[in-house]
Amino acid sequence: MKKFLPISRNDLKERGISQLDIILITGDAYCDHPSYGAAVIGRVLEDAGFTVGVIAQPDWRSTRDFMRLGRPRLFFGITAGNLDSMVANYTANKRPREGDEYSPGGVAGLRPDRALIKYANMVRQAFENAPIVIGGLEASLRRFAHYDYWDNAPRRSILLDAKADVLVYGMGERQVVEIARRLNNGASIKEIDGIKGTVVARGAAAIPEVYNALPSFEEVAADTDAFNRAFREIYRESDPFRGKTLVQKHGSRSIVAFPPAEPLSTAEFDRVAALAYVRAQHPSYEALGGIPGYAMATASVIATRGCCGECAFCSLYFHQGRIVQSRSRESVLAEIDRIAADKHFTGTITDIGGPTANLYGARCKLWKTAGACKDKKCLMPEKCRHLELGFDELVRLLADARTRPGVRHVFLSSGLRYDLLLDAYSDRFLGELCAHHVSGQLKVAPEHIAPHVLALMNKPSAGAYEAFEKRFYSCSKKIGKEQYLVNYLISGHPGSTLKDALELSLYLMEHKIHPEQVQDFIPLPLTTAGCMYYTEKDPFTGAKVYVAKTFTERKMQRALIQYKNPGSKALILDALRVLGRMDLKKRFIW
Repeated sequence: MKKFLPISRNDLKERGISQLDIILITGDAYCDHPSYGAAVIGRVLEDAGFTVGVIAQPDWRSTRDFMRLGRPRLFFGITAGNLDSMVANYTANKRPREGDEYSPGGVAGLRPDRALIKYANMVRQAFENAPIVIGGLEASLRRFAHYDYWDNAPRRSILLDAKADVLVYGMGERQVVEIARRLNNGASIKEIDGIKGTVVARGAAAIPEVYNALPSFEEVAADTDAFNRAFREIYRESDPFRGKTLVQKHGSRSIVAFPPAEPLSTAEFDRVAALAYVRAQHPSYEALGGIPGYAMATASVIATRGCCGECAFCSLYFHQGRIVQSRSRESVLAEIDRIAADKHFTGTITDIGGPTANLYGARCKLWKTAGACKDKKCLMPEKCRHLELGFDELVRLLADARTRPGVRHVFLSSGLRYDLLLDAYSDRFLGELCAHHVSGQLKVAPEHIAPHVLALMNKPSAGAYEAFEKRFYSCSKKIGKEQYLVNYLISGHPGSTLKDALELSLYLMEHKIHPEQVQDFIPLPLTTAGCMYYTEKDPFTGAKVYVAKTFTERKMQRALIQYKNPGSKALILDALRVLGRMDLKKRFIW
């Protein structure tokens, strides 16, 4: 029988463990499922022969919870969870969120702000000199000097602020096992060097001989052009095959970022997916209402990681990488069989996807030897001729998935690149999608319609969206299904003026689109759009970029986009006055 990783002294006693090798601390509740990073890392380390325990959402106001499992033999591994803790805790308007999808009962406030820093500091208080390794999304995005939206200023590398020994960036499986093996073989945590996908802090005498120097923290904090230079260099060297070691001074110390870890092979990805997950939330949460985020993941399958789409506002291509990795068909089907065998399974697989569902099986001959191109993108301004799509494999996978015992429906709820569904090669996949894999509504993300805004977003043109919209509704009608598109839009993205928001609003009216899924732009660390927001320039071209920075204008832009929302009336009127377009008042319906 599969067991959860130990979370208490009683668990250790039952298993006869006197001291754990590694203790993971996470800002999320403990769900032993492959969509939760702490569970994946825990199972990977266990598979490598180490004993691992989990401390989930500890009370950071004292050291008591941090001492729950004792001192680990090798190291503490700390993650803020599946989200950056500031994004988890605050809205785009910097107000505390009312709930938390990764906490029991959806209750907010169970993880601290800047969780990596707080957790690491509490470990230091509880266990002086215990080795500390930090990782996860928060660590990945904040590994260099970065702009912080909530401070509205650049901050140092989180490695230094957390006073951790090693920072793991990216998905982390290779790195944590290598760290554990070196420590197990007698190495000191201070000697951990050269592991791809890690960052360490060193004095001047310990810097590698070969590296590329970034503008220092002091330079990027004082000069936005230096900030952009640093970002360009980080982007160009964020490749596992040709990337260089990067060094960035912070006062008398430097952070040394080794190149990204190599992507997992299909066999390695399959192995990670097949580890001994209980595939359940820890039973201690049942009386607290369960974990809302887990309920959404329980019948879904992660089939890919990495994204070559590189939307400017998205963090995934800097965290998971630009090289798409796909599991084998056999591995995905085996996981579906495990899901279907659960007594609580309802018959519906809610998703087979990842960052982008229709990039399953995508490949480029350069990825395995030369990596992703330094100055060329895979999908923009159009799909590169070297990128091969895997639609035939995806169609076969979906056809097999929906015929597994106990499975009645298989839906795709991850995002789709609609610009890849416009040619004859996509006809078969689009037909299968419309016939079998849409739950009545298909999520797509046009984001905006203004050409210059879409260019800054690194998104396809409005014409591409309209062509897809026509194909989708035509295909649905042909098979006798009434299905709809759910459009995701972003308000306040760099480049978007109030006039652009009005143009988008009028476009939505004309096309009878009433958007509910509108995301207020948040400038995430280590994203192209976050860089634009802070510097008000395109980091690659140096061109000036308009940025709506006041909450008033950001709210007006959102109100125009959600023009049918009764609560938007006052803000829409304010926007029309500012634009001198009160002649349009009657076009807005309340």
